[in-house]
Amino acid sequence: MTGFKGRILGAGLTRRDFMTAAAAGTTALAVGGRKAFAADDTLKVGFISPRTGQLGGFGETDGYVLDLARKALANGLQAGGKTWKVEILDRDTQSDPSRAGQLAKDLINNQAVDLMLAVSTPETINPVADACEAAGVPCLSTVMPWEAWYFGRGAKPGAPSPFKWTYHFGFGVEEFHKAYVSQWNLIETNKKVGVMYPNDADGNAIRAHLAPALAKAGFTIVDPGAYETGTTDFSSQIALFRQEGVEIFNSFPIPPDFAAFWRQAAQQGLTQQIKICQVAKTGLFPSDIEALGDLGINLASAAYWHKAFPYKSTLTGASGTELADGYEAASGKQWTQQLGASLALLDAGFDALKAASDAKSKEAVAKALSTLKTTTIAGKVDFTSGPVANVSPGPIIGTQWVKAPEGSKFALDYVVTENATDPNVPVAAKLIAYNG
Repeated sequence: MTGFKGRILGAGLTRRDFMTAAAAGTTALAVGGRKAFAADDTLKVGFISPRTGQLGGFGETDGYVLDLARKALANGLQAGGKTWKVEILDRDTQSDPSRAGQLAKDLINNQAVDLMLAVSTPETINPVADACEAAGVPCLSTVMPWEAWYFGRGAKPGAPSPFKWTYHFGFGVEEFHKAYVSQWNLIETNKKVGVMYPNDADGNAIRAHLAPALAKAGFTIVDPGAYETGTTDFSSQIALFRQEGVEIFNSFPIPPDFAAFWRQAAQQGLTQQIKICQVAKTGLFPSDIEALGDLGINLASAAYWHKAFPYKSTLTGASGTELADGYEAASGKQWTQQLGASLALLDAGFDALKAASDAKSKEAVAKALSTLKTTTIAGKVDFTSGPVANVSPGPIIGTQWVKAPEGSKFALDYVVTENATDPNVPVAAKLIAYNG
């Protein structure tokens, strides 16, 4: 990290702090160097994510990111002409939607949070957002298709937004459409796409909105119908895909479901005819791909954040490369795209608090969210020009998991193959056919 040594990242965050924050722990970060605050000078921010359970890959890096945030906020937050002490109250949903809602209600009723942040998948975000909307607590979220957040919570096409307190930023169907069309045209295929969309908020939103758009773009969609999470036998879907001769496969599964499907697909001869296997949700994190062994090599994916994104964190000052390298040094694990997404949520949330006329007023914070325009480590957030109220769309970048070069620290490289939704992100590699 040339030029990084000795430079300050955000509020007092040096290179040494940045590289060791995860190991330091929140207790160490809570002592020393802080000014004294009165009890009523404290802002409480809830942060809810899945750290364990089937969706645990989404929350694996959150402890590291939260430590960076706490370090950057150790001397307080300047907002509304005064300095506030900040407490970030993080909670693990254990991948349980019911628990997510209960945690949100506890933070609202018993901790009196001033702002709620929720990240990763409808199973986490929607119950938290619903609890905040009902209680009149401002809430910001990211990392799920915005249609699954907006329409999945009862909003109607063409009608005014029913939401006053809840806001969401990040990718939607249009971004997936642009990225997939761009990605899939990089390799010659018969344009037959076998899809497996689960019977959940993600899958239903994708089926309703993305599949028709892909069909209009010239792809033939072969859809055997919604499957239930936890399905263990995919023989009927595989038989249909083989019969139809599909050469592209697309799915939005949780990791156990895709692992079961893809191993059966290999056993039953489907993988041999697939030229592009484009997997969302499961295809995001190195641990899920490594678990597939050789079957994971050349899987195509999509990134809502990549260390190549050319933006910096407004909270910590970190660049993408600095964030990824710092995590790898502190944890010994490969960086994941969730690092930037979770930090972007903190960037945007604290930018809203700084922009509010009164950071202790829930109405003022909600108003600040409604007019928020900032650039996080994951790119632009702008709630003044979204496709619908309460939503700011964000990029999805085409990517692929390939074998890392000889001598690399990790087995896989995660390379950018297209950038239709954000041309500022550099393309680093050509897409390789799955059986290429």
